[in-house]
Amino acid sequence: MRFSVVTLFPEMFTAITDHGISGRAVKTGLVSLNYFNPRDYTSDRHRTVDDKPFGGGPGMLMKTEPLARAIVAARDSSVATDGDAGHTVYLSPQGRRLDQAAIQDMALRPGLVLVCGRYQGIDARVLETEVDAEWSLGDFILSGGELAAMALIDALIRLQPGALGDEDSARQDSFSAGLLHCPQYTRPRSYAGHEVPPVLLSGDHSAIARWQRQQSLGITWLKRPDLLAAVALSKEDQELLTQFQQDYRAALDE
Repeated sequence: MRFSVVTLFPEMFTAITDHGISGRAVKTGLVSLNYFNPRDYTSDRHRTVDDKPFGGGPGMLMKTEPLARAIVAARDSSVATDGDAGHTVYLSPQGRRLDQAAIQDMALRPGLVLVCGRYQGIDARVLETEVDAEWSLGDFILSGGELAAMALIDALIRLQPGALGDEDSARQDSFSAGLLHCPQYTRPRSYAGHEVPPVLLSGDHSAIARWQRQQSLGITWLKRPDLLAAVALSKEDQELLTQFQQDYRAALDE
């Protein structure tokens, strides 16, 4: 998968290109990242990339022409052999909130152009003419789009075949099936007076799978009931969830 990133701070992306799963994916050529700095597309000797907004107001906007040129260059460089120039995404608090379903859809694309804003944002005409979609991490403000772009890239890399040591890891991640992940445990068996659930030590794979499904349903009910409301539960799922709820309430009454 090809990522063409429009950013004033390409050096920030070493956080994902030099470390961990994403760094390995870059080093092995599973994904590629190329950067397009609007400063390189300026026409004045000061390489100016910000300007005052018409109508006044606090702050500055990214200068229109250098940003638009950088986006066009990024899109041209991202053209695949089939002519697909890649989807152009602007990371913005005004965008649709990212979720795992959106990530899974974008992971199927051969390439993405990611536009990282700075200052107070970008000219609305650039959004209209050069951007295909706006996406947001959530209802809060960052100093720029780089951190949001890195989060998106990391999430997309996890879904690329060969990126993870165990292909089941991505399929079992929270949100992949609409639910949160079940609790997990490692050595020692006893820690701070708490024991590993006996079923996980039983070797009974069917019982373990049933317990994990029940815990996933229950944890989602406790922590993110909004997610659970969107999942079509089977009769067995409902029975597992009902038993979890009964056990949970009984424990509170003890």
